[in-house]
Amino acid sequence: MSAAFGHFRVGFVTGATPDKWARTWRERYARDPLELVPLTEEDQEVRVREGTLDMALVRLPVDRDGLHLIPLYEELPVAVMGAEHLLTLTEEVTTADLADEQLVLPERSGWTPDAEQLTWPPMSVAEAVEVVASGTGVVVVPMSVARLHHRRDTTYRVVTDLAPTSVGLAWLVENDDPWVQRFIGIVRGRTERSSRG
Repeated sequence: MSAAFGHFRVGFVTGATPDKWARTWRERYARDPLELVPLTEEDQEVRVREGTLDMALVRLPVDRDGLHLIPLYEELPVAVMGAEHLLTLTEEVTTADLADEQLVLPERSGWTPDAEQLTWPPMSVAEAVEVVASGTGVVVVPMSVARLHHRRDTTYRVVTDLAPTSVGLAWLVENDDPWVQRFIGIVRGRTERSSRG
């Protein structure tokens, strides 16, 4: 797949940070271009399955049928709120603390809030953070996403009773390109000498 395009394409979901692996790739395989492609959660799996990406850092869960997946790390869910919000007086929050809040954009956090909390239409994370910055509502996202969209007029608190979200590396079972093995070796921390590629 990769050789036909002349380069290797790795997608990464919002908040994931492929930079250290990309840096290692460029040091080892400078003549083999690596292209990093930003993704939303909505299209992360589709892009891998349709073959426009060789691999992707995805936020779980994804449908594992036809995909290889290496779990990489977990992220804590956080509630993003305006800097003056009452909940900023606490070090961390629970879903019970959020029970009376309007949720602007409930991310895939393993938590299904009450329907009456979902009074806002769907919007992007950036738009949701802008809404909560104005002092209205709370948005629950993985910590890396909260950091990515940080503003001086917002802050966040860990939601202690929500399960962490996981990020993993996914690729098609049928994609046996040697470059896939090279990238897996880098992600798993193999040295250049020990890498299968």
